[in-house]
Amino acid sequence: MTHRGSRVLHVGSLSRVEGEGSLQLRIRGDEVTEARLAIYEPPRFFEAFLRGRSYTEPPDITSRICGICPVAYQLSACRAIEDACGVTVDGQLAALRRLVYCGEWIESHTLHVHLLHAPDFHGCANVVELARSRRADVERGLRLKQAGNAIIELLGGRAVHPVNVRLGGFHRVPSRSELRPLEEQLRRAREDAALTVRWVAGFDFPEAGCDHDLLALAEPDRYAIESGTPTVMPAPHTAGLPATSRRALPTRTFGVREFGDHVVESQVPHSTALNARLDGRRHLTGPLARYAINGRLLSPIALQAAQDAGLGDPRQGDVCRNPYRSIVVRAVEVLHAVDEALRLIDAYEPPPSPYLDVPPRAGTGHGATEAPRGLLHHRYTLDAQGTVTDAVLVPPTAQNQDAIEEDLRRTVQEQLRSGDPTDAELTALCERAVRNHDPCISCSTHFLDLTVDRAGGGD
Repeated sequence: MTHRGSRVLHVGSLSRVEGEGSLQLRIRGDEVTEARLAIYEPPRFFEAFLRGRSYTEPPDITSRICGICPVAYQLSACRAIEDACGVTVDGQLAALRRLVYCGEWIESHTLHVHLLHAPDFHGCANVVELARSRRADVERGLRLKQAGNAIIELLGGRAVHPVNVRLGGFHRVPSRSELRPLEEQLRRAREDAALTVRWVAGFDFPEAGCDHDLLALAEPDRYAIESGTPTVMPAPHTAGLPATSRRALPTRTFGVREFGDHVVESQVPHSTALNARLDGRRHLTGPLARYAINGRLLSPIALQAAQDAGLGDPRQGDVCRNPYRSIVVRAVEVLHAVDEALRLIDAYEPPPSPYLDVPPRAGTGHGATEAPRGLLHHRYTLDAQGTVTDAVLVPPTAQNQDAIEEDLRRTVQEQLRSGDPTDAELTALCERAVRNHDPCISCSTHFLDLTVDRAGGGD
């Protein structure tokens, strides 16, 4: 049956993403009239049951939102509550926070690159099948993930849902001798990460572009990870350029405390997660946005690897807007995180205290960090006793929903106009397009059962 027939196709849950949901495509003739990403997992109500809790509890509670990126939730919560209480963590305590965040980038990105995304480029159904033909590549990915986990285990107490992070710093900080064993493992990881960039750079990438505003944190002198200022690079069409344009456009910024004035959430009927738009427009956060806005600040070894991988030179204004190449950007960010972790360990001196005191006070605080999947924002309001009276969490996948839907619509539209794909082919195409964005659906609360509703052009 061709795409000009009328039918509805139901497909089981999307594989190789985190969470559950469904996708509905409405097609009339060779036109995609609607692409809806329906996130249907039950709401998890974290914002609701944070209300009434002590101000010391959100870092540990919110880390349970995700087993893949718990550090992002912990440190975003810490920054927001410390902001409300008027405390700034700096020096070696801030360096240790950046180090544990590097561990999360390494393990999370590596999980996506090797176990979830790479099988798409080799025509494999899963990583087990990929390992039959690319065993050395898969084993290299597992070693990299172990290196990231080792950092989190040492600084966080355990790799999943760490327990050593607290307001003001850590319950306990390591000695220099305790960090030293990580160095040998990370030096090997740096070699593995460089090999991974070269491996993924050789994949066959479809020509594609994304015409969305890009949003990421930025700092003046380093690649933003655990802190920064929200920065926007507008979509190419605003400058009359095609979606595939590799030209960097002028950026604008706003304060972390102004995040809610610019990124506004709304409920849509087909999703249990809120959808977010940036100043009324769809936007994309995550590796492509970070590389476009901060790429020039990558470590020298990561910057050279990015250029060798065909991503261009961000110092000359080159950006990457091809969602399929996001796997290359993630691999480059792994290399940067490993290199940065080694630098932080080499410069480490134990602070005089494992944490700063954070006395409670009434107020509202904001915190934003760069989770592996993109910008994560927390806002908490406290009363004078330090009780949380309001909480708002805006995860990256909720922000990216509109962009994912538009990428799906455009991808299927192009396929319909160039051929006569079957529903099975469209399903595989949609799954691949979604995996480009590495959605953490459980964080946004959640993916993928595919429905294709085809109607003839005369209907």
